[in-house]
This record gives sequence, structure tokens and C-alpha cells, in this order.
Amino acid sequence: MPRNIQQTVSPVDGSVYAERALASSGEIDAALARAVEAQREWRHTPLSARADICRAMTAYMIERSEEIGEELTWQMGRPIIYSPMEIRRGFAERAAYMTEAAAAALADIKVEPKENFRRFIRREPLGVVLVLSPWNYPYLTSVNAIVPALLAGNSVILKMAPQTALAAERWARAFAAAGLPGGVFQFLHIDHAQVADVIGDPRIAFVAFTGSVAGGHAVQQAASGRFLATGLELGGKDPAYVRADAALEAAIDNLVDGACFNSGQSCCAVERIYVHEAVYEPFVEGFVELTRQYRLGNPLDRETTLGPMVSTQAADKVRLHIGEAVSRGARALIGAREFEADRPGTPYVAPQVLVNVDHSMLVMREETFGPVAGVMKVKDDAEAVRLMNDSAYGLTASIWTQDVDAALAIGEEVETGTCFLNRCDYLDPALAWTGVKDSGRGCTLSRLGFDAFVRPKSFHFREWPG
Repeated sequence: MPRNIQQTVSPVDGSVYAERALASSGEIDAALARAVEAQREWRHTPLSARADICRAMTAYMIERSEEIGEELTWQMGRPIIYSPMEIRRGFAERAAYMTEAAAAALADIKVEPKENFRRFIRREPLGVVLVLSPWNYPYLTSVNAIVPALLAGNSVILKMAPQTALAAERWARAFAAAGLPGGVFQFLHIDHAQVADVIGDPRIAFVAFTGSVAGGHAVQQAASGRFLATGLELGGKDPAYVRADAALEAAIDNLVDGACFNSGQSCCAVERIYVHEAVYEPFVEGFVELTRQYRLGNPLDRETTLGPMVSTQAADKVRLHIGEAVSRGARALIGAREFEADRPGTPYVAPQVLVNVDHSMLVMREETFGPVAGVMKVKDDAEAVRLMNDSAYGLTASIWTQDVDAALAIGEEVETGTCFLNRCDYLDPALAWTGVKDSGRGCTLSRLGFDAFVRPKSFHFREWPG
């Protein structure tokens, strides 16, 4: 494939679904120049007008959620019965919340009165924001940065993962229809080397990246020559703890979904489950029974509930983690022939439940990013907390119990950005989305999510009497 072309190979059937030319150096330079010029005007646009454009953009996307969903299924393999929901639910909810929260979050900060002085802190936009978004939830990840960045008065350049390159073009059409001035939002199809060059360009004021730990390191390396702030959301190895008093049926139902939805290709997917010994056996039995009810197959079939992974390479990593765990003594509870569509050498891989696992195994230590859950028995809360924290990641953790006080005590000890009680795998836009350790740094969503896209500017005015 020529260097100046990128392809989207569909995991559905291996066909080339889209092909786009990479931007030239001249086109990149022109886009940056337009972004700088457009932002000078956009920052003076009243916030109410910015918010109206974001509302119109959101409505445009919702109206086209079915066609966007089918396009997304072809690009990354999620079953078509779920794909439109990325727009109609999560995307719409986050865009709406951030739009309505903007006035309070971006208002001037008043300080205590002082005679003959007027003092306040204003939140000013940074300039041009570069948003680097992944393929697994292209709209959900990008909306976290694009909408608040624009509301704050910045211009945005989006670089979408090649696997879902068409999502960037959808964003552009939606904003054009909403009446956003030219140059305020743009996208670029560029490769890794070009991304590094753009990050190093002094016209970029902030980088919002969602992706792998390796990708995060690459962003940091590219930014190292500048005093450039970066927001890094780098995934997780998210644990769940099922206490003896958990509502078992509900816990099983939610945790199976948390492990298998989107074929486990979620930064906050449940990958490790620790179960109190008193309920371990019925939990595992129910978990396996429900996992067996998934239907693996062509994601364009509306009966399919588990589609292919994004690529054969991704599926092979899952198979490697499973095989390595079994070689070390783990037991796989889903038989090799229970899912007929599971085919080695293809992106179609069956879900799996592993027991007799421990933290020496890849499947309990590294991000698997597939429909696999390792389940361990624990004797008490202390052991559960120790194991939950025994990870390089810290994005989310869930606790399943009817004792809220116990959950709070456990949650205070767990090293994570979000602690759930009796739910998992969900981003509430009113709450800060953040991580610790190798899950990254920075914050999106909630009122705090605007802070990354502004800088404080103090106004200290003495007013002469008379």
C-alpha cells in the first residue's frame, strides 16, 4: 500500500471498506493556519451561540444514527443492533450534558470583595486543540474532548484512527450543517509520523489522546520538546468485586455485559472478577450460563449479539492470553466448539470464562481487550482490595454488595479513577472521567472536564475614587 494512502479493512468480511489519501505537508500546514485564524473569531462568539451550534450538531447526528451505526458496524465490527446506540445514547447524553454545563463551568471566578478593586479570574481558551481518537468507540471518545473544547472557545483538529476514519467526516458534516464557521472544526487523515510533527507544531495548544499506553508514551515523546499539556486516557484492566451479600442475579447480568459488550473492546470493560468464596460457585455457574447465550456471527445480522473483533491481530492476542493462562493451570469453561463462528485466523473469537487464574497470567495482568473474564475466589474484602490494586492500571472498579457503607470503605482503598457500586462499564457525564497509574492522566466530562481546555487569566483592577 502506498505510504500516502490509508485503508479501513472491515472485520466483517476482510474487504477494504474505505480508502483515504493521507494529508500532504502543505495540507496540514494550511489546516493549522485555518484553525488559528478561525479560533481568533470563534473565541469571541457568545457562549450561547456556541451552545446552539453544539445542540444542532447533536440533533443532526441523532437523526442519522441508523446510517452512522451501519457504517460503524462495517468499520469495526460491532453488531448492528447496538451500533446506533453509540450516537443515540452515550454520544447524545454526553454532548447534551456538557453543552448545558458550559455556562456555569466557564463563568468568571469571583473573589471576595475589596474596596476600590474589581478582581476576578477568567477562563480563556487555549487555542487549537488536537484530538486523537481510537476506533473502539470513535464517537463516544471524541465527544468527550470536541464538544467542551469548542464550547470553551477553542478550534479543534480531529485525527481519527484509520479503522474508523469515516467518523471524522461525519463530525465535519454535522458541524457544517449546524452552522459552525469554517476552520473551527477540521479533521486530518494522517499517519503516526505526521501526528508527531503536528504535536510538535507551536500552533497546537493542547492534545487530547485516547488509546493505548504505548500510544500515550508516543504522544508524550512528541510533546516533550514543548511546554504542551496533554490529556491521556489509556485504558484499563478493570476489576469487579462480588461480595457475599451481592444481589447475585443482577451482578451476573451486569458483569457478563461489562465483559462482553463490544467484544470486550472497551477501556472500561470488566476483565478481572474477584468473588467471595461464599457465592463463588453459584456466581461462576450463572456467569458461564449467561455467557453461552451470546450469538457470535456476522454483525450485520440482527440476531447477532457478539460480532468480530476489530482485526485478526486483536483476536489472536485474545487467543494468546487464553492459551497462556490455560498452559499455566487455568481452566476454560467455554468449550472450543460451543460457538461455531469462532474461527482461528479470523477476527471471530468466542467469549471465554477462565477460573483457576492468578496474577502471574497475562489475562489477569495485561489489557486483553476482548470478551474474556478471569474469575478468582477471595476470602474477604482485604484480599479483594489487594488483588484489585495489584495492577498497572486504574481506570474503573466495581463493587457488588447491598452494604453501601462497606462499598464506600472499599472504594476509598481501591486505586482507580471511578468506583462503581452495583453497576459497571458506564460513563456518567456529570462525573469526572479520569484514571490513575497507566490508565493515564487528566480529566474529561463533568464541569471539571472544561478545565483542560482553558487557562486562568487574572484581572486585578484598581478603581480610582471619584
